[in-house]
Amino acid sequence: MDVSTTTWVLTIIGLSALIAVDFFIGRKPHEVSLKEAGTWTIVWIVLAILFCVGLYAAGGGEPAGEFAAGYITEKSLSVDNLFVFVLIMAKFAVPTIYQQRVLMIGVILALVMRAIFIAVGAALISAFSWVFFIFGGFLIWTAWKLVREARAEAAGHEEEAYEENPLLKAVERRFPSTSQYHGTKLFVVENGKRLITPMLIVMLAIGSTDLLFALDSIPAIFGLTQDPYIVFTANAFALMGLRQLYFLIGGLLKKLVHLSYGLSIILGFIGVKLVLHALHEQGVHVPEISIPVSLGVICGVLVITTITSLRASRKLEWEKQQSGGESSTAPRD
Repeated sequence: MDVSTTTWVLTIIGLSALIAVDFFIGRKPHEVSLKEAGTWTIVWIVLAILFCVGLYAAGGGEPAGEFAAGYITEKSLSVDNLFVFVLIMAKFAVPTIYQQRVLMIGVILALVMRAIFIAVGAALISAFSWVFFIFGGFLIWTAWKLVREARAEAAGHEEEAYEENPLLKAVERRFPSTSQYHGTKLFVVENGKRLITPMLIVMLAIGSTDLLFALDSIPAIFGLTQDPYIVFTANAFALMGLRQLYFLIGGLLKKLVHLSYGLSIILGFIGVKLVLHALHEQGVHVPEISIPVSLGVICGVLVITTITSLRASRKLEWEKQQSGGESSTAPRD
């Protein structure tokens, strides 16, 4: 899809305006209600659908299909990432009224970092077609890693899902910090010393975690489209509703027990698609997977995963209730 510089500029201005409106509405620290989170989640999804319709009107079914597949993939990966955000918020004991500010800054940092990653990825792909082999192999390895992590969580090792990275550990060691939150302030002065607050540390934790997430998501979407414009906009729309989605489904995350398995299938599928595309670029006659097939596989896996997750969660809750009922009615000596 041939996108002019003017279109790029207008798109970035439009996305920046949407982020500014979102930031202005949520600028005052408060507890986000389910109604507020649900309303804004719907707004962001509708905006993504309208953008997809605009792509269809401007460029036809191919760019619209690529955007839809990329958006759904990135949105699915972001839902899985929310579980790590929950762990970070709990680890740093972030007060509920400040969580939306932390997530907003985290989303902005993620957008900036992913824009850089997309630019680098697009440059590498245009110069070296063999990069697809690296992207494909990395996604297949990531898919296997997700399966291992899912098995660890099923065995009761959820705390291993998040571990502070070396950068965050270095910041905590080298810079003195306060033990309590001071509103949304990042720095305070106590006894003549400038100290960082837990708010800054948790923002760094969210931002650095977003950076690690980009290592998975950027190769995944490049496996669906090599158009930098579609890659960027799909990532932007998927991320911009992440803050509201956190508050909307935060309590439901633990019910999606099979999500990691579903995402591993999707990433593995896209990894194979990338390898086939790389072989095709090298002159090897192999079948390539079309966007409609990719979109069907992604949606199908997500639907099946959601259904099996909810059924497994209900079964587990029923077993717990039965176990509790038996113990409470057990005869006493």
